[in-house]
Amino acid sequence: MNDQVHVLASELNETEGIPEQYAEIIKKRFNIIYYEEFLKKKEELANKIQVIFEWERSPTIDENLLRSLPQLKVIVNHGVGVDHLNLPLIYSFGVKVANTPHAVDNATAEMGMALMLASARNILEGQKIATSPDTKSYPLNWYGVEVTEATLGIIGMGRIGYKVAQRAKGFDMKILYHNRKRRTEEEEKLVGACYCAKIDDLLQESDFVMLVVSLTPQTCKLIGERELSLMKPTATLINISRGGVVDQDALVKVLQNGVIRAAALDVTDPEPLPRDHPLLHLPNVTLTPHFGTATDKTNNKMLERMIENALAAVRGLPVPDEVLPS
Repeated sequence: MNDQVHVLASELNETEGIPEQYAEIIKKRFNIIYYEEFLKKKEELANKIQVIFEWERSPTIDENLLRSLPQLKVIVNHGVGVDHLNLPLIYSFGVKVANTPHAVDNATAEMGMALMLASARNILEGQKIATSPDTKSYPLNWYGVEVTEATLGIIGMGRIGYKVAQRAKGFDMKILYHNRKRRTEEEEKLVGACYCAKIDDLLQESDFVMLVVSLTPQTCKLIGERELSLMKPTATLINISRGGVVDQDALVKVLQNGVIRAAALDVTDPEPLPRDHPLLHLPNVTLTPHFGTATDKTNNKMLERMIENALAAVRGLPVPDEVLPS
């Protein structure tokens, strides 16, 4: 244990805080101060804390907390998305921010493919039929759609989007993509991807549209009623990015009216949705609880990167995954 480095973290909790198995790993390198303990002993502990570990968006980083931690050097986020953090505020205190990008790529790309396949082949509805106590025979007309040789439109061809394309290539899919920056010709050829400078072209041609973008002011409600109306009536929208990228009211409307075939979502806004939200009750929606990165291997990798980033910041070294001001 390193008596010199204290980390502020959310509660020890298997669902909303840091799971015990990961807390034990952290304790090998740092002293953990849980948030409730900090509140009780703020005067004693405030000058010791140099790192905050953000886990499941906790603890909440606000001006009062930042002012109370004069020795704070870095906030390390468990995951890639930092849209929940007020970055300008944090930077104004001279505090760095780091996340865990590359560690999540494979698991998130797999989740995108899983959602696409589950929605295309009606897996969840099929399970209900297969396990229902009322089932006497299986329906013969429960048709889904095929993924093989279909057109996949990827909006956001960063690390994760490219890994989705690599996997889709194995299904002989035609791959279109829209991105702020076009990939190199060699990268495109490796996965057989075609660049769409206009998002509208991708929406009109794709059988499956997968969202793999960060949530920013520019991408908030990127997909609204106009964009959804451009999609094929047989198309499926898949979101593995952030719920705020989609106008959910518009999505409910087009799903109810059959404007598109289906939606498969690992993310919503808020999370979880209110229990009476229409998306929870539409038969053409496949919904999972934002667990695209929820594998042991990925979480171990994420924790390793969190520790590396924290130690670098404390030692005054370059932070490997620093989130720089834009």
